[in-house]
Amino acid sequence: MNWLTEWKLPLGKWAQAVIDWLQINAGGFFDALSALMQGLINGILWVFEAPPPLVVIAVFVALSWWFQRSWKLSLFVAIGFLFIVNQGYWSETTESLTLVLSACVVCMGLGVPIGIAAAHRPRLYKVLQPVLDLMQTLPGFVYLIPAIVFFGIGMVPGLIATVIFVLPAPIRLTYLGVVSTPDTLTEAARAFGATKNQLLWKVELPYALPQIMAGLNQTIMLSLSMVVIAALVGADGLGVPVVRALNTVNTALGFESGFVIVVLAIILDRMLRREGKK
Repeated sequence: MNWLTEWKLPLGKWAQAVIDWLQINAGGFFDALSALMQGLINGILWVFEAPPPLVVIAVFVALSWWFQRSWKLSLFVAIGFLFIVNQGYWSETTESLTLVLSACVVCMGLGVPIGIAAAHRPRLYKVLQPVLDLMQTLPGFVYLIPAIVFFGIGMVPGLIATVIFVLPAPIRLTYLGVVSTPDTLTEAARAFGATKNQLLWKVELPYALPQIMAGLNQTIMLSLSMVVIAALVGADGLGVPVVRALNTVNTALGFESGFVIVVLAIILDRMLRREGKK
């Protein structure tokens, strides 16, 4: 098999050539994108850090009640956040929430329109499918390399890597929700003279809403799974103590920070589960 390895395709060199070309010819675009993402991050972080922790916790408790109408869930949310404050991880939690919500804003803002467009254009979805597969199957660490090259160290490259990894979820679920709209509903809407915009906003999107909300839930969960990876490129948050614990083999620190991530993930997941809403 030596003859086969001698003719190795220069895949790595091709990727490096693309990155070098983008650095030279698209530097202004990446600088503008970095400034935009940093502004989004700073704005969300200010919302979490400006008020006292108890005020932020009260807002989350109120949101949990509004979403689910469950006093048990609201109590769990309050206890969960108070536990995080008790463990001394409130600042790291707000930073991780900032990364998660920033990823949600970008992913849902891009994913829902792309999913709708793909549902209405089957050829577009056929082109997108291998791209989405590649985005989801490549290890998250791979995205960190070009993210560092284009955006340096900090929260922005962590956000960009998270968005690339998470974006396929809202695209796929939005697509699935729209294409699964029953033909009888769309035919009835057309029979009553509905335009394409009316068909989209009054028939397809309401029917696809559970799938879109599932996409939001998946976006949040996948973003949280990237917290530790994002910490490797300088992103603040709960991933920092996890990485520190790994480097120092500190079992106590690793368990504390890991358990806080689990509590935060459970809180966000339970708050956004539509089947729990009465």
